[in-house]
Amino acid sequence: MSFLSRIMVLKSRAHFSAGSRSPTRGSSFEGSRKRKSAQAKNRVGLLIAGFTVFYCVIGGRLVQYGVAEPLTTSSILPPDRLMASRPDLVDRNGEVLATDIRTVSLFAEPHKIVDPDEVVEKLSTVLNDLDVKSTYTKLTSDSRFQWLRRQLTPKQQSQILALGIPGIGFRPEKRRFYPGGSTAAHVVGHVNIDNRGVAGMERYVDSQGLADLAAVGMTSSQPLEPVKLSLDLRVQAIVREVVVSAIKKFQAIGAGAVVMDVHTGEILAMASVPDYDPNNPAEGAEEGWLNRMSNGTFEMGSTFKSFTIAMALDTGRVKITDSFDARYPIRIGGFTIKDFHGKGRLLTVPEVFQYSSNIGTAKMADVVGIEGHKAFLTKIGLLTKMQTELPEVAQPSQPREWKKINSITISFGHGVSTTPLQTAVAGAALINGGKLVQPTFLPRTREQADLVAKQVIKPSTSDSMRYLFHVNGVKGSGKNARVEGFNVGGKTGTADKVVNGRYVHDKNFNAFLAAFPIDNPEYVVLTFIDEPKTDKGNGAALAGSSAAPMAHDIISRAAPILGVKPKFGNDGSALLVSY
Repeated sequence: MSFLSRIMVLKSRAHFSAGSRSPTRGSSFEGSRKRKSAQAKNRVGLLIAGFTVFYCVIGGRLVQYGVAEPLTTSSILPPDRLMASRPDLVDRNGEVLATDIRTVSLFAEPHKIVDPDEVVEKLSTVLNDLDVKSTYTKLTSDSRFQWLRRQLTPKQQSQILALGIPGIGFRPEKRRFYPGGSTAAHVVGHVNIDNRGVAGMERYVDSQGLADLAAVGMTSSQPLEPVKLSLDLRVQAIVREVVVSAIKKFQAIGAGAVVMDVHTGEILAMASVPDYDPNNPAEGAEEGWLNRMSNGTFEMGSTFKSFTIAMALDTGRVKITDSFDARYPIRIGGFTIKDFHGKGRLLTVPEVFQYSSNIGTAKMADVVGIEGHKAFLTKIGLLTKMQTELPEVAQPSQPREWKKINSITISFGHGVSTTPLQTAVAGAALINGGKLVQPTFLPRTREQADLVAKQVIKPSTSDSMRYLFHVNGVKGSGKNARVEGFNVGGKTGTADKVVNGRYVHDKNFNAFLAAFPIDNPEYVVLTFIDEPKTDKGNGAALAGSSAAPMAHDIISRAAPILGVKPKFGNDGSALLVSY
């Protein structure tokens, strides 16, 4: 049988079978079909209802967003949407020295820019200093994001928004703001465009972990606890004002001053000029960034005689009642050591200090010896790098090999270069009972200071040094620093500067190391003036006529603020200290 024949037979059998079914089985088959049809309709209905609800929800949300009132008219996002915060820096009384403010930066999405030339032209109408070539390059690049200008002012943002440029947007950021401007620039420091500390205490804060947390994305946008500094903004303003005035008066290349608590090492004020405005640090890049107080090294001149005499007294080999022959110059190694205002006679130790005798001081150093001299200056912190929070700290310089000629010249302040700040710190140890306390720019109690202090001279030696400072303040070169009632004592230092390897007499570095009240010292003040013009008839050649008056102006204005009470006799005159 062929294949087609078999097909025909099967069809006929199927027809016969269908025709022979019973009516009951046919009714059952028809009911099943109706049930399945109803289920299918129900499923389609459920799908339609689901899609209807879904699109109704979406439509409702769109209507809600369309009619809802905006929460803010500013394009700057709320604080919780901004970049991570830095802690405020405040002075010891809570006055703000540095804080974050909200700002925006301008960016472009080059792939959305239609006409780069038009964009550059429009932006130039708002940003007058826009780098046209650089901006055009960014707008035509293959990248999808380019910064065009960081930290715009609100006015600039508003004007650019009004231009309606597609492909241009704003990103919220935070900008560091320094309310005092240049007042405490070198202490507070500044941040870079990404709000990271690069100088001063701003950099110190980052070094304590803030920068590391930011690098791994663990910083928060929430306000951080303020960092309190030891500065007193009122005293800081006075110090800077005095320093600025001095640099103008003496037409100097630099000047500076510091006020420090002799017991705790706290820096109450410190200024170095030229300085800069941390709100716009780039403008001071050439000269203003150098902190001459802590990051500049200088030969401190006769202020070093204080340390030489303290060293000699502390060894016990020299007594304050001893005398030294200052009649004849000292000749050594082809050099002649003589006194600037020689008396041509024997001088007692107080007279050596008062008349600033190079000969007498050199002979005291010779009594101690070269190794003892070097060891003492190291112990008192003048030959090693100072330890403090401020990052900008210079390493002192000294001769590679100390010979007798080196010890002699170093005894009166030539041959070793130190920073003015560490000279003040060492000076504090001479009059606070003999304790060397490293300086701090953070608050510190006396109890905390005692834990880190080092006894470097005997208390009896410190008593003698207070007496010498007092005598020089009343009768000697420190007279111009006297403030009625506050018993200022100190030591001047007038040093010839080195130019091309030789000392020159027309370029001076003048300094004054002072303390008050000298009978019971609370604060040390160091002032300096770098290369004052000596041909103006203003007495700038000597520290007693330039640096000492700076100390007078600072102490007379700052002492009442610091709570130091003046002492007067019954007749209203200043009460002198007796030893």
